[in-house]
Amino acid sequence: MVFLSGWLTVLVVGLIAVITPGPDFVLTLRSSLTHSRQAGIYTAIGIGAGNLVHATYSLIGIGAIVSQSILLFNLLKGLGAAYLIYVGIKSLRAQKTAVGIGTVRSSRSISRKAAFRIGFFGNLLNPKATLFFLALFTQIVQPATPVLVQAAYGIAIAALALIWFTLVAVWISQAGIKARLEACSHWLERLAGVVLVTFGVRLAVAELNQQ
Repeated sequence: MVFLSGWLTVLVVGLIAVITPGPDFVLTLRSSLTHSRQAGIYTAIGIGAGNLVHATYSLIGIGAIVSQSILLFNLLKGLGAAYLIYVGIKSLRAQKTAVGIGTVRSSRSISRKAAFRIGFFGNLLNPKATLFFLALFTQIVQPATPVLVQAAYGIAIAALALIWFTLVAVWISQAGIKARLEACSHWLERLAGVVLVTFGVRLAVAELNQQ
């Protein structure tokens, strides 16, 4: 029963956390609309990888150290805020591109590695993700919990994130949907920029208020 309860907690709480709109969602949306389906999917893979890192250090106890160290946690929040603001400002500078439906925006394409980095660092530098994993795993992981089960919990969360954000990337980059959004895509990217900058500023303000 304890085993089943642990898995139920991981899957339910993990799913709610993943589908709740936040920086990960906006970054995936931005990559898919601004660049391509492939870029969106690799951003989703980066988010999944970031979740694996969070799960790993939470399970081995580093997450608790980071959350209890004012210096380290504020550093994480500062880096996270700066990264979101940086990506947001890049989006705010988006210009309208005159391309026809179905054409490839080669001038705006990015590599798989670049798309992966967007998702990976966007997730990894999010202090809320650190607290989420720390809170979740301190609730479900007991001294008697096998290491393989603990690892499976982390992989499950990362898999949920990967599946969800891949679905988002595939859906938003469908030809019909993307074609209808083509004319206003630069405005959508700017809107994504506003959201990302807002997330970053709120993170920075929260850090200042705690100092």
